[in-house]
This record gives sequence, structure tokens and C-alpha cells, in this order.
Amino acid sequence: MIGVAAGEGSDAAVTARRLEGVRALVTGAAQGIGLAIATRFADEGAVVGMLDRSATDLESAANAILQRGGAVVSLLLDVRDRAAVKGAVDDFVAGQGGVDALVNCAGTITLRPFLAVDEEAWDDLMDVNCKGTLWCCQAVAEAMIGQGTRGSIVNVASVSGRRGEIGNLAYCATKAAVISMTESMALELAPYGIRVNAIAPGIVATPMWDRIDEQAATLLNIPVGEARRRAASTIPLARVGEPGEIAGTAVFLTSADACYVTRQCINVDGGSWPG
Repeated sequence: MIGVAAGEGSDAAVTARRLEGVRALVTGAAQGIGLAIATRFADEGAVVGMLDRSATDLESAANAILQRGGAVVSLLLDVRDRAAVKGAVDDFVAGQGGVDALVNCAGTITLRPFLAVDEEAWDDLMDVNCKGTLWCCQAVAEAMIGQGTRGSIVNVASVSGRRGEIGNLAYCATKAAVISMTESMALELAPYGIRVNAIAPGIVATPMWDRIDEQAATLLNIPVGEARRRAASTIPLARVGEPGEIAGTAVFLTSADACYVTRQCINVDGGSWPG
């Protein structure tokens, strides 16, 4: 555990704090969509457990939220390690007296042609994107059931899980699995008042998409930036998304405004793929 505190002063634009008092865990919280969600949750009044495997990035991200006036707990975690996941959740629950929400944002991607997908590449994506999601959901759901309280779980999937893509078979398969896992968990956890939903982002301006763009340039023999340009040109809203726009949907799904919403996967993609 790196630290827990509430900073002073805030430039947050949020006025209606919809997550006041919510105890939330966010994986992959040190950058990109995960950082945007952790930041927005803190702005909305939640105590946020930020989980990531990069100590340097995690410390920087947590400090940035503290400067905004947010309350955070930073926990180093590799989501592939089931025992470590259970330990991190237990530590957060012990420190905060419980857990009310989880957002699974930790993920990885490697573009590779179908015929070049090997066991190592397949296992790496499955371990992070699927097993990691499963272990986190299990640990948090068990804690919520033990508390006897309602809760919310949000899994970050992808529109890539809605369709096949050239050079992206393994990642598409993992995100399709996340969507399916979300539906199954929602059905099993509904009797406990635990809602489980997913978000399927499209192209979002994050460090991960920078890596995708670089990998696509090599795979397709095109200039760096061309893959992003081509993909963006197909979006009805005519632009890529911003991490904060995914965060807004995560806030909604976690808040009381979504108290009757479960077993759903919401596309946040500028209209690039039908629901």
C-alpha cells in the first residue's frame, strides 16, 4: 500500500457528487481510461482504490488526484496473480470498512495476424484481459456478499469484442469473453443486489492506442498515424474519444441513476458500431 489521503483544494468541474462515500476499486488506474475513471470517481466523492502494476505511474497518478482534492488508496497489483488480487481487495476492505464498486480497466493488446498467433501471445492476452477480470470480480463480489450490501461492477470491454478485426483475433476474442462474462456474472449476482455491466469503448486517445497505431504501422506497412486516421474516418461523430468520456459512463453505471441497470454492455464509440 503506497498511501491514503485526501488532498486540499480542487479544480474539479463536478458539482453534483454522485458517488459520495462510495468505496471503489479501479484496476489499470495509472494511465489512460483507468486513470480518467479513477480521477472522475474521486471528483464525484468516492474513495478510490487505485490498482496498477507500475509503481512509478501509480504514484504519479495518485498524487495528481490528491492535488485535486480526491481520496485515494494506491495498491500495487498484477491482476494475473489471483492470490495477489485477493490480498489487495482484502487490504482495501480492511482499510475502508468495505467495498461498493469495482471497475476493471486493466488490459493489454498485441496486434498479430491470425496465422502468427502463438501460445505465448494468446496466453498473455487471456491472462490479463480475461483471467485478471475474473479474479478481480470474484474477490470483490465475495466481499460484497460477505458485507450483505448491494454493489456495482463495471468491466471495460471494447467494440473489438463485438466484431472480428484483421490482425486482432486474440484481443477481439478476449473482449468478447469479457462481454459474455459480464452477462453471466450479472445473472448470478443479481439475487445479492450486485449489478454487473460493461462498457465497450471505441477508439480513445490513450497510450494504449498509441501502441496500437505503432503496431498497425508495422503490421500493415503504413506510416505511423495512418491506422488511427483510417479508423477515425469511419466514426459517425468524426473524432476519436477522450478517456473522460468513458469515465462519465462508468460513473453513471456505478451511481444510483443506474440502480435498475444490469447485464448491459454500453458502446461508447461515437456511433461506430451498432448496439
